[in-house]
Amino acid sequence: MAEAVRDAAAQDCWSVVSHTLADAGVRMVLGIPSDEPGLLDAAQILPQLDVRVVGDQRIAACAAVGYAITSREPVVLALNSGPSFANALAGLLEAASLSVPLVVITTRVPAEHIGQGAFQHLEQLRMVESLAGWTHLVETPVQLAWAVRRAVRLAIDAGPCLTVVEIAEEVTTAEVAVPAALPPVRRTRGLPPQAELDTAAAALRNARRPVVVAGGGTRWSDAGGLGKLADLLACPVFTTAAGRGVIDEDHERAFGLVGLYTTPPAGRLLEGADLLLVLGSKLEETARMGWESWRTTDIIQVDHSVRAFGEGCPVQQALLGDVGMVVDELVTRLDAQGTDPDIAWSAVQRDVAEGQRRHASAGFATSPVRTVLRAAQEVLGTDLNLVQENGLHDIWSYHYPVLSLDRGTSVVCPGEQTMMGFGLGAAVGAALARPERPTVLLAGDSAFRMSVGALDVLRFHELGVIVVVFDNAGFGWPRRSRTGDRARALTRWSADGADRVAEAFGGWGAAVEDPQELDATLREAAARARKGQFSVIRVPVPDDDVPLGIEAAGY
Repeated sequence: MAEAVRDAAAQDCWSVVSHTLADAGVRMVLGIPSDEPGLLDAAQILPQLDVRVVGDQRIAACAAVGYAITSREPVVLALNSGPSFANALAGLLEAASLSVPLVVITTRVPAEHIGQGAFQHLEQLRMVESLAGWTHLVETPVQLAWAVRRAVRLAIDAGPCLTVVEIAEEVTTAEVAVPAALPPVRRTRGLPPQAELDTAAAALRNARRPVVVAGGGTRWSDAGGLGKLADLLACPVFTTAAGRGVIDEDHERAFGLVGLYTTPPAGRLLEGADLLLVLGSKLEETARMGWESWRTTDIIQVDHSVRAFGEGCPVQQALLGDVGMVVDELVTRLDAQGTDPDIAWSAVQRDVAEGQRRHASAGFATSPVRTVLRAAQEVLGTDLNLVQENGLHDIWSYHYPVLSLDRGTSVVCPGEQTMMGFGLGAAVGAALARPERPTVLLAGDSAFRMSVGALDVLRFHELGVIVVVFDNAGFGWPRRSRTGDRARALTRWSADGADRVAEAFGGWGAAVEDPQELDATLREAAARARKGQFSVIRVPVPDDDVPLGIEAAGY
C-alpha cells in the first residue's frame, strides 16, 4: 500500500514528509498524535520508520536527545503549534547545548487567523531561532520535500545541530508533488590541507608535555585511533562529560574528565601541559573549571564545525575536518617519523593515576553513592547505556575512576544547560536506540520527581531501564549554598516513596539502606530489565556525600 502511494503523482503533505524522512535515512520519529492525522499517522505506515508515542512533549524532546546520542543518528520530533511546542522547549535547550542531530517538524495555524486571536498560535521559529542551527517556514507545497531533507542534512552536518521545519496549515491540507527518491543523507567527512596536518604533527612531536582533551564532537566520528595517538605521544587523555566513551578508561593514558569533573590529583597534568590538543569540543565553561593553563598554553583545536574555533578558548591552530580522520592522519605521521616522549612526563602520569585510584572506593557509611557505583559496575558491567543527571550527589558518576567506562559504553548526560529531569526522558531514548543493552539512569530525587511521568512511557514501551535515585530528601545544590535552618528548610522535600511510585506505574521498586542488600537488588533489577520491566532503586544519601569536583570548586 505504501509503495502504491509513493508511485502516485501527488500525495498528501504528511506522506511526502514521511517518505522524505525515510529516504534521508531517519529511523525514529517521536511525538504525540495530533488532533487530526499528521506525521505520526503517515510515518507508521512505512517500515523504514519506527514511530513511538511519548505522552509528554518535554519528555519526548529529552528522549529524542537520548536516542540521537546513543544511536549516533538523526531523530525526528513531531510537534504542533502552541503548548505542544512550548512544552518541548526545555528538552530542545539541551539538544542545542549538546549539538545533537534533532529535526523538529511542527505546524503553523491558518494564516487568515494570525493576528486575530488564532487558536494555539505561537511564534515558534522566533522562540527557537537562538537554539537551532537552521529553521524554515514551509508556506508552499513545492518547498516541502526540499525543506525536510535539508533539515536532516544540516542536523547531521552543521554541527550536528537542532533544525526546525514549520509547515503552514495551508500546506498540510494541500496535495504535494511526489519528489524523486534520493539516497540517505550521510555525514560529510573531510580533512584539513596536508600542510596543516604536518604542522600540527610537528607541534605535537616537539611538545614535552602534551595533553589531549576529547569532547562530544568526537563521538560523531570514528576516533578509534585516539588510544594509539596517546601511546605515541605518551600523553594523558581527558574527556569532557559529553565526550566520555571515546576512549577506554582502562587505558593507561586515560585520566577521566576535565574541568569540574576532574579527579585529583589530575589537575597537575592539566596545569603542567605545554600543548593542548582539543578534539571536538568548544571547551565550555564546566570543562574550563578548576584549571588555568587553557588560557596561556598553545592549543590545536580540531572540529567538524568552523563555529567551534575559539569559542571557549584561544586557538593557535584550527584544523577543520572530521575528528576521527584527523586523529588517524596525526597517528600516521607520528608513527612514521617517530616520537621522543618525555620520561619525566610519564612519571608524573603514573603518580597521578595512583593518586586517583585512592578515590575510587569508600564504605557505604562514608559514601553510599560511591558504593552503589562500584556495585553497579560489578553487577552490570560496562556494556550498557549510561544516562546521567547533574545533581549534587550523582556527579560522583562523572568522576573517574569512581566509575570507569569502556570505549563502547554509550554515555548520555545533559549539556551546559543541565536541565533538571532530563535523565528519565533521555533514558527512554537510549533504551529505544540500543534495547539489547541495559540502560542505567543515575539521578537525584528532585530530578526523578520532576519527570516521573516518564515511568509510564517505560511501562508502555516495555523498556527495562534501571533507575537509581540518590535521595537526599530535597534539593541538594540549593541546600548546599544556604546556611541556617530557616533558609535550608526551603530545600527539604522528601522522596521517601520513589520506590513505591515505581510500582504504581507498573515497575519494580526497592530501597537500599544496607550495603548487604545492594548486589541482590541490582541483580533483581537486571533480571527484570531483560524482561522489559523498569526498576527504581532508591538509595538514601547524606548531605556530605559530595563529589570531589564540587569540593575543589568551592561550591
